[in-house]
Amino acid sequence: MLSYKESLKILKETNALLEGHFILSSGLHSSKYVQCAQLLSKPWEALKICTSLSEKIKNEFKKIDLILTPAIGGIVVGYEIGRLLNVETIFCERLNNNFTLRRDFNIVKNSNVLIIEDVITTGKSSLECSKLVLNAQANILGYACIIDRSNGNSEIKKKIVSQIEINIPAYKKENLPNELSKIKPIKPGSRGI
Repeated sequence: MLSYKESLKILKETNALLEGHFILSSGLHSSKYVQCAQLLSKPWEALKICTSLSEKIKNEFKKIDLILTPAIGGIVVGYEIGRLLNVETIFCERLNNNFTLRRDFNIVKNSNVLIIEDVITTGKSSLECSKLVLNAQANILGYACIIDRSNGNSEIKKKIVSQIEINIPAYKKENLPNELSKIKPIKPGSRGI
């Protein structure tokens, strides 16, 4: 498995760790943004991260029947982990601002589902995925991600298995630090402002 230092080095070398003023999908503001799409656009680097994460997942969860990811950020990560673990992988997508299963994807009743994302901050997307699992009367094994930047403050109550935890402060718009308020914010994520 890759160490924290090795994982961070890969993120920096692939330009997946950005600096500036960012509005996160949660609506919070941050001086750093992890753009996993940059990492995932370089399959030879993403493979290193995903192989290490898949080993952690194997150690934590014994019987995974299905991997569910939110579109769009989780699709490539979920696919690669599914390929490495030989587990069917599906994704949900937003329709009228709610996650739904399309494309004839199905969650089988009583199946064991692992929810995978690229980055977890508040856990909002993962918890939205959870509703689909619960509505199908299936079991949520837990959650996994490349980067856990929740700093223990996510709304997720089950264990989060991550390749790397990064503590990047996030702020509400009304509580921005002075230096951050001087920089025009950008919204790099997949959710609209």
